[in-house]
Amino acid sequence: MFADQTNIVLRYEKIEAPVHGFADAVNEFVQEGGTGFNVTVPFKQAAFQLVTDHGQEALQSAAVNTVSVREDGLLYGDNTDGRGLCRDLERLGWTVADKRLLIIGAGGAVSGVTGSLLASNPRSLHITNRTHANAEALVNRFSDSRLKAVAPEQLDAGYDLIINASSAGLLGLGPDLPPHILNPESCCYDMVYGTSMTAFLAWAEEHGALQGSDGLGMLVCQAAEAFFIWFGLRVEVASVIREFRQ
Repeated sequence: MFADQTNIVLRYEKIEAPVHGFADAVNEFVQEGGTGFNVTVPFKQAAFQLVTDHGQEALQSAAVNTVSVREDGLLYGDNTDGRGLCRDLERLGWTVADKRLLIIGAGGAVSGVTGSLLASNPRSLHITNRTHANAEALVNRFSDSRLKAVAPEQLDAGYDLIINASSAGLLGLGPDLPPHILNPESCCYDMVYGTSMTAFLAWAEEHGALQGSDGLGMLVCQAAEAFFIWFGLRVEVASVIREFRQ
């Protein structure tokens, strides 16, 4: 759809790499003339190890989801998840600057977006996770005084923006968290998306959050960032998101 917008002739299709054959699959793709590709789980860390040059977000997250094949054959890897999330928050009209943020979860998705969220100048960014040590390990990688790992029973009241990135969301489970983390002005974002309201957004609505959004916009916006890396062109995302919704 982005290629149609920009009049670029593009073949973009799925390739399933064997679990233990990611590097071979990449080499075959490049040998066949491939010039760029996206990477999904479980290969984002393998891609980080494979590429020669890394973007800033890739270095921060130790994960790569977008790869460019340069003219000399070397691979450049970046992570567009954080920029995609921030662009979608901007599209929704939600500000991060000077706000109190909470992220639920401490896995790869969170490490991929933390740097971009911090660059958007929040007042504070708390990370909570069922396994507290994982949240602490993530916080220690960034060394930012605004960033803090907080145990579920010690969460503040009334965060301005709450982002759900927990594995429970993938299983359709709502958060096991106290409702006081919400206030009547809270905006709630779920990285999970689907045809119906997610369990987290239903929980947020039930407990009085002001606004909610799923992660479909993040999917489209991070893809737009990948398209920019490959072609140097900015694309319009709102119509693509609308078409997916339909």
